[in-house]
Amino acid sequence: MATGNYSLITEFILIGLTNQPELQLPLFLLFLGIYVVTVLGNLGIIILIRLSSHLHTPMYYFLGSLSFIDLCQSTIITPKMLVNFVSEKNTISYTECIIQFYFFAFLGISECHMLAAMAYDRYVAICHPLLYSLMMSQEVCSWLIAVVYALGLVEATAHTVCLLRVLFCKENAINHYFCDLLPLLKLSCSSTYVNEMVILSFGAFNIFFPILTIIYSYVLIISSILKIQSTEGRSKAFSTCSSHIVAVGVFFGSCAFMYLQPSSSSSMDQGKVSSVFYSTIVPMLNPLIYSLRNKDVKIALNKVIERTF
Repeated sequence: MATGNYSLITEFILIGLTNQPELQLPLFLLFLGIYVVTVLGNLGIIILIRLSSHLHTPMYYFLGSLSFIDLCQSTIITPKMLVNFVSEKNTISYTECIIQFYFFAFLGISECHMLAAMAYDRYVAICHPLLYSLMMSQEVCSWLIAVVYALGLVEATAHTVCLLRVLFCKENAINHYFCDLLPLLKLSCSSTYVNEMVILSFGAFNIFFPILTIIYSYVLIISSILKIQSTEGRSKAFSTCSSHIVAVGVFFGSCAFMYLQPSSSSSMDQGKVSSVFYSTIVPMLNPLIYSLRNKDVKIALNKVIERTF
């Protein structure tokens, strides 16, 4: 049998979240609502940052990039999932499956490191406020964003190239609601050792490196905050960081549960629930978390509404 990207399978069947017919319509309505909130929330954050001049700071530059990632990630997964809820045959072609996985991996990896970049930004703002404009200049921010997307691009390409070498010649039913890597590898009729090593090595890097960066940043941040004399100053400093901590906890917790387990012991049903959090719930929650707890965003929104109406 020839090697390379040759596959006897031309299309896959997505089993979805559940195979119980009575749950299909309620789940369709639930995830339709989640997707609408996700699009409106993230698109709203992006537009608001562009329209409000006083939000043209590094913090909101990163937040706008995070919203763009969440908007794209939700869009490549949720519409297909919604169609599958109301269609009889939930199929996806081999090419579409590979493309969906590539962009999902690119955006997911980028989000891991974007959250780390946001933690570094908060560290500089709180621990080195006098040097903030120098250390987080527009050029520095652009470089950080470029590095984040470059890491996502390189690692997603590596995962996809390894996946193209895998042969699928037996089962074509993916026990998932989108083309994720681990469920795909379970259908392989060739060796997946290289793929699993790449998953573990990249997965450990993409989870532990950002988490360690975030933890180190926040240890220094908290140490600096505790030295602030005024209660109001401490409260304001904590409020700018608490939203980021919540977003980080939900995202990395669900990712670690999915990707840092040996494939033989991981349950795909549990993995699907975990995937819902980082692929669907987190993109919806991020704009809510960052806007509802952020006075600058509320003020900017009020000004835009007043200016518009």
